[in-house]
Amino acid sequence: MPSKCILILLDGLGDRAYVNLGHKTPLQAAETPNLDRLARLGSNGLFHGKRQGMALPSEEAHFALFGYRQEEFPGRGILEAQGAGIPVSPDDVAVLAHFVSVTEENRVLVLKKDRPEASEEEIDQLLKALSPFETDGIEVSFVQTRNLDGIIVIKGGASPHVTDSDPLQEGMPLIEIQPLNSSQADPEAQATSRALKKFLLDCYTRLKGHRVNSNRQMKKECPINALATQRPGRLKAVDSFHRRWGLRGLSISSGLIYWGLCNFIGMEVLKAHDSKDPGKDLADRIELACSHLRGFDFVHVHTKAPDSAAHTKNPYLKRTVIESLDRGLGNVLNTLLDDPELLLVITSDHSTPSSGPLIHSGEPVPITVVGTGVRRDGVERFDEINCAGGALGFVTGADFMPMVLNFLDRTKLRGLMDTPEDQPYWPGLRKPFSLE
Repeated sequence: MPSKCILILLDGLGDRAYVNLGHKTPLQAAETPNLDRLARLGSNGLFHGKRQGMALPSEEAHFALFGYRQEEFPGRGILEAQGAGIPVSPDDVAVLAHFVSVTEENRVLVLKKDRPEASEEEIDQLLKALSPFETDGIEVSFVQTRNLDGIIVIKGGASPHVTDSDPLQEGMPLIEIQPLNSSQADPEAQATSRALKKFLLDCYTRLKGHRVNSNRQMKKECPINALATQRPGRLKAVDSFHRRWGLRGLSISSGLIYWGLCNFIGMEVLKAHDSKDPGKDLADRIELACSHLRGFDFVHVHTKAPDSAAHTKNPYLKRTVIESLDRGLGNVLNTLLDDPELLLVITSDHSTPSSGPLIHSGEPVPITVVGTGVRRDGVERFDEINCAGGALGFVTGADFMPMVLNFLDRTKLRGLMDTPEDQPYWPGLRKPFSLE
């Protein structure tokens, strides 16, 4: 049986069916001879990080896939802060934030344009206008991560249990910052909601009259005059990936959230960067994964390309991207299949619809497992429909890592105790019997 696993994660691969694609999903409509070859060589099924119908963000889907529980999740804001190298202490709260264009309507701020186009010079001048803010002993500041995006760091007894202000839909009012129902009586949540709102109001006051926006108005361009926030988080203590699963983990990925998430659970990270050729990017990352198998047991190879294409709301572009990824996979596929020690898993984290208002949707995604000893079913094509008839059935986030351990001959027989803590892998992190 295999001793190493490479997980190829095609982010946002799943989709819905479109009339213009012959009532097929972009994956069904794409020419994918290499993904189809893998489907024929292995066991197939459908995967969902939680349960059917739940629209998961990438970070929560990955968190579940790596075998961590929802109550252990620290929040996306803190993970992106870690991925960006922003110093945060265990008591700090980090909130995702980005520049937007708003108008005042009946004493309410209404989102008119999300992330308006802006030059680097404009962004730099707007950033200089934002100052750290302090109220009631709570310090609030904005740190840029890329372009119009950044992290708001809140220090001094802050709570992550407050609402977002980002409505995620143009034409809708920004949302009032409030404590969550579960934290209504928490003084820290109350103080955090007040401090964050005061900071956002201060930013709006500084930005709406800024000369950058005066110049934009003269050019008939929308102002960049507010910040919208979402998904606050604070660090938590969790087991490392190695301690939980007995595997040395590595992630080869692009994007702050994946770097931060894998850092949070103790996986090593190799930071990749995206080019205009997603197929070549994928092939390069797979080759890099193969070169690191001596030092790692589980390698996560990630591409954001299908998800990014779907967010343009163009199913034809998503089909084109999928075909590029398949060609890139084909350039390295024989190397993967020639290694008898390798377990290969191909799947996605969630579905991203290429039309409509949803960011992500709740349909499951295809999954294929290929390796020595893995059962072969009768599935001929790698897509959302054909894989549903495969031998793996329906795989959830809670199933995924135990499934990998089983295929690596690392699963522990229930009832055995080779460590004081009941670990799911065998052999465990044992203490040798001493003659003393």
